[in-house]
Parts: sequence; structure tokens; C-alpha cells
Amino acid sequence: MSLTKTTTIDQITVTENGIVMYREATRIMEDGNELSKTYHRNSLTPGQDLTGIPANVVAHCNVAWTAEVVAAYQAQVAAQAAQFQGAPA
Repeated sequence: MSLTKTTTIDQITVTENGIVMYREATRIMEDGNELSKTYHRNSLTPGQDLTGIPANVVAHCNVAWTAEVVAAYQAQVAAQAAQFQGAPA
């Protein structure tokens, strides 16, 4: 009887505004049979620090996050912040 635990990135999605979402699947296997599987989801915003992020996710970010995408995302965030600050309390 041999138990193993593996974690893999099984899903990567890029939204229209450049946010990269990815899912890690953790599987517990016993002699080749899956006993359990859990998921953990993460999201990354354009221009975010990628230290510690899995290499295959970083590769997607590097393709998706052009200078134009990062600038548009930052402008969107700034516009939302300005709108929020101007809202009545």
C-alpha cells in the first residue's frame, strides 16, 4: 500500500481585463487509485509580483500582461477608486 500526494495546476484562465486565475488540484492516491482531490484557486492582477508563482502560470502572465493591458488595468482600478471616494457616505 503506497500513498502519494501530488499537486498540479490543472486550470489557467485569463479574463478580458488581464486577470489570471489558476486552480491547483491536490490528489491523494493509493496504489494508483484516487482517494481524494481538493482544489485551491488563486488570482493575479496585471503587473502583480510573480515571486513564488508556478512557472507555467508565470508564462501565461508574461504573455497576457502586455504594457497596454497593465496600463488599462491600472487605469480601471484608479477610476474605480476615484468613483468610490466620490460616493456619498
